[in-house]
Amino acid sequence: MNPTFRAFRIHNDDDGYRAGVEEMPASELSPGEVLVKVAYSSVNFKDALAGTGKGKILRRFPLNGGIDLAGYVAESRDPAFKEGDAVLCTGCGLSETRDGGYAEYARLESKWTIPLPSGLSLRESMILGTAGFTAALSLFRMEQNGQTPEMGPIVVTGATGGVGMLAIDMLTRAGYTAHAITGKADQFDFLIELGARQCIARKDLYWGQRPLETAHWAGAIDNVGGDMLAGLTRVIEPYGNIAICGNAGGIDLATTVMPFIIRGVSLLGIASAGTARDIRDALWQHLADDWKPAHLDTIATNELGFDELPSVFSKMLEGGSFGRSLVRIA
Repeated sequence: MNPTFRAFRIHNDDDGYRAGVEEMPASELSPGEVLVKVAYSSVNFKDALAGTGKGKILRRFPLNGGIDLAGYVAESRDPAFKEGDAVLCTGCGLSETRDGGYAEYARLESKWTIPLPSGLSLRESMILGTAGFTAALSLFRMEQNGQTPEMGPIVVTGATGGVGMLAIDMLTRAGYTAHAITGKADQFDFLIELGARQCIARKDLYWGQRPLETAHWAGAIDNVGGDMLAGLTRVIEPYGNIAICGNAGGIDLATTVMPFIIRGVSLLGIASAGTARDIRDALWQHLADDWKPAHLDTIATNELGFDELPSVFSKMLEGGSFGRSLVRIA
């Protein structure tokens, strides 16, 4: 490899918080056993917060942005990986405690380096990225807790975001009936194309005021939190599960214990960044096989070079993003 390469690097020092594409030496990359020539990354809400400084994501500086990456092994000190192997990594400290995927090269710890499973291309793996992994982890945890398609429909909130779209497609592939809640009513046809059997505009929701209201869904994958999550707790069927994986609507939760002690509803926290390796391996196999979304190219609504990242970050933080943004590195 060349002694220097291009990276979207984030700084916070005496000159202030700033980020952009620059040349950096390979010697400054985070330590690890596997050097990867990066082919693709993606844009997540967490990346937008980190790249703009709007959220406290990075724990040390400077670091390369990008919590997802996929590419080919360039060098390896672990015999489990050899030059030319296709690999991926999501979360695991990328763009938080170590250099991330917005760079032509990244160095990974082998314990978090996932061999690309048969059935996925590198490009497809990054259309999925953390968003797809989060959707899969939500379904995995729900099924661990007894969720089945026979119990009834699963509602997905924030349905036009990356996690939401992938969750709808994934649920449909896994045999579930998926319903969608979104603030973008003009995208109902798009969500139906992905598999949603019913679409509800966020502005038309009325949860009622009682601790328990008429149950509408057997479970939920919630990307919103706040009032949305509070409302969902009141309308889930007995022994249904709510997987909470986002907080676009706020971090507060105003509810009662009644859904949990009367209907046995379970609230499942989805923390994808720190998922154990054995579960990671199992989920990526699902994503390459029986849970693989059928509309990945449709969900990849934007493909860009990493020079274009700042404009995408701004749009995402303003609530204007739609689908998944794929980042071409090489």
